[in-house]
Amino acid sequence: MKKLSNYITANPNICHGQPCFAGTRIMVYLVLELLEAGTSPEEIFKDYYPKLTKKHLEAALHYAAELVKDEQYLSLT
Repeated sequence: MKKLSNYITANPNICHGQPCFAGTRIMVYLVLELLEAGTSPEEIFKDYYPKLTKKHLEAALHYAAELVKDEQYLSLT
């Protein structure tokens, strides 16, 4: 993956500091929620966010993985 900052940025003055795709106000979590809901990448590009590319989605997934990779979690059961 190229530099993550080429695709995702966080600025306290844009969208309350939520991570967004660089050069947009599209928050990363919105795209992750679409993927979670079963929306295909093609639908995301065509119907929701035509400015995004496959590389943006890859960056979002990589970003999410990095956030949870080194965390410790307790069982919820």
